[in-house]
Amino acid sequence: MAKSYDVSWELDGTTMEGTVVRPDGEGTFPAVVLVAGSGPTDRDWCSPLLPGSNGSGRLFAEALAGAGIASLRYDKRASGPHVMDNVSKLIGSLSMQSHLDELTAAVRVLSGLDVVDTSRIVGFGNSEGALHVLHYVTSAQNIPFAGIVLAAPPGRPIQDVLLSQLALQSAHVPGGTEMMPMVREAVARYAVGQRMNLDPKLPDSVRMVLSSFETPANLPLARELWVESACDFLGNVRIPTLVLIGGRDVQIDAKADGAPLQKAAAGMSNVTFAFPPNANHVFKEDMRSPAEVAASPGNGYNDPGTRLDPESLETILAWLRGSGGVLAGRT
Repeated sequence: MAKSYDVSWELDGTTMEGTVVRPDGEGTFPAVVLVAGSGPTDRDWCSPLLPGSNGSGRLFAEALAGAGIASLRYDKRASGPHVMDNVSKLIGSLSMQSHLDELTAAVRVLSGLDVVDTSRIVGFGNSEGALHVLHYVTSAQNIPFAGIVLAAPPGRPIQDVLLSQLALQSAHVPGGTEMMPMVREAVARYAVGQRMNLDPKLPDSVRMVLSSFETPANLPLARELWVESACDFLGNVRIPTLVLIGGRDVQIDAKADGAPLQKAAAGMSNVTFAFPPNANHVFKEDMRSPAEVAASPGNGYNDPGTRLDPESLETILAWLRGSGGVLAGRT
């Protein structure tokens, strides 16, 4: 039986919260810090922008505990129960550095638990969270990671990922044929530091996504993300690294993102790639076609009854158990 409990801590005058899940029995245990993806995604990898509460973050934490690994998953300060108080304090300062500060604080909390072996902590980031994990491992830190899992890391700049995603969605929205030229014009303006000046003919859902990159509360983070990819950092990673991209992912593509990542890691024996064919963006098992996923409200990521993709989970656990993995040498 796993044991679960909540923890909280202060960071620069704001409150952060997370959930620890630990295996039953006597520790110390290896541990994983789970880092959520973009937007107001919370510790469970759920979002108020998407239906459902069956988040992959919670499911991964429970599965890891079953394999003898503790974990901490946390709410970013722009998500979770303290979001309203925190955001007012973060306006103008949300950045890649502020997210790195959150991750650093979470690792410090995790390492301070009596049941955690601080020499066997792994960073596990999904989507944008993979970038924060890469920032952590390629910067000077007091508590180094033993390894990292990059789940759906963008191998292209976020602007390219976004354009591909909107192009796929355009087939399922009214006026989709005329949409992409207007999107590209707005994106081109943003890329050179101008306002997007979104055309009012664009669908509301598309306008909401694009305008989020200009919202003052999201700056300077949004502009930093716009040009960043995991390829910028992967070549500098020297610890065991697992890169996973799902075959049913409609945001990060196994070829368009996987190929540049593999090129960036060429000759690096510490980096392992896996492309589970039935995994979606949050590593749920999904047998639908990309078009069906794109047409689904919220992509069905957190629907009741959805489960982690078995192949993805086994790949992660096997890698953790492998030579040099966090379970190596465990009694």
